Amino acid sequence: MILGLNILELFAQLPGAVAQGLIWGIMAIGVYITFRILDIADLTVDGSFCTGGAVCVMLIVNGYDLFTALMVSFIVGMLTGLVTGLFHTFFGISAILAGILTQLGLWSVNLAIMGKPNQALNVNNYNLLVSLRYLQEVIKGTRPFYWSPILVVGVFVAFLIAILYWFFGTELGSSIRATGNNQNMSRALGINTKFNKVLGLMLSNGIVALSGALLSQYQGFADINMGRGAIVIGLAAVIIGEVLFARLFRNFSLRLLGVVIGAIIYYIVIQTVLWLKLNPNYLKLLSAVVVSVFLAIPHWKGKLFTARRKGGSDRA
Repeated sequence: MILGLNILELFAQLPGAVAQGLIWGIMAIGVYITFRILDIADLTVDGSFCTGGAVCVMLIVNGYDLFTALMVSFIVGMLTGLVTGLFHTFFGISAILAGILTQLGLWSVNLAIMGKPNQALNVNNYNLLVSLRYLQEVIKGTRPFYWSPILVVGVFVAFLIAILYWFFGTELGSSIRATGNNQNMSRALGINTKFNKVLGLMLSNGIVALSGALLSQYQGFADINMGRGAIVIGLAAVIIGEVLFARLFRNFSLRLLGVVIGAIIYYIVIQTVLWLKLNPNYLKLLSAVVVSVFLAIPHWKGKLFTARRKGGSDRA
C-alpha cells in the first residue's frame, strides 16, 4: 500500500517534470544550434539563460506587457551571443574561452539587472504565459485545460521548430549549416564564416534566453544561480535525443523535436531520482554521469561494430 501511494505520488509529479522538460527543451534547441550545427561548444549558455529570466521578470514587474518582456529577453540574449561571437571572431579567442569570459561577465550584468540575487514574480499580480500554479489548478480542475503550461509550451515549441526549420532552409540558414559542416570549404566558396558564427551564436543564445524567460515565469522568480549547469542539461537533452531517436528522426525538424523529448526524458529521470529520496546535492553529479554515458554510447557502438566486422573478416 505504501509503495502504491509512493508510485501515485510520482505520477502526480510527472506533469511538472514534463512542463519543465519542455521549457528546458527550448534551451536545448539553442545548445543544439551551436553544438551540432556550428560545431562550437558555447559556454555562454549558463549566463544568457539567467539573463533572459532576469530581464523578463524585471520588465513584467515594472509594468511591461508579456509579449514585450519575451521579445526583449530574446534580443538581450542575442546580444550576449554577439559578445561571445566577437570575442571569438574579432579578438581571435577560442570559442570555449570566449563563452567562459561572457558567462563570467554576465554574472555581474544579471545582478545589475535584478538589483539583488533573487527577484520574485507574484503570479496573482500578473498575467503570465506559464506558471506552476496554473498547472496545479488545471490538474485540480479549477482552470480550463488550455491554461496548462504543457499545452502552452508545447505549442510554443512547435512554433519555434517550424520557424527554425524554415530559417535553416533559406540561403542564409544553409550557409550557417555549411560553416559548421566544413568551415574551410565554406570559406573557399565565398561564405562569410565569421559572420555566420556570430549570427549562429546570437540565435542560439537568444533562444536560450527565451527559455530562461519562460522558466522564470513558471517558477515565479528569477535567481542569479538559475542558469548554473544549464549547458550540462542542454547537452544531456541533445545527446539523449540523438541516441534514442537518431534512426527515427532524420529530418531536421524532427531532430529538434528529439532534443526537446530528450529534455523531457531527462527531467522525468531527475523527478524519479528525487522520488527515490536521493540527496538533491548529488543531482549535478547525476547529470554529469548521464551526459557521460550517453556521449559514450555512440563510441561504444562504433567499437563494437568495428570488432564484429573485424571478427567476421578474420573468419572469412
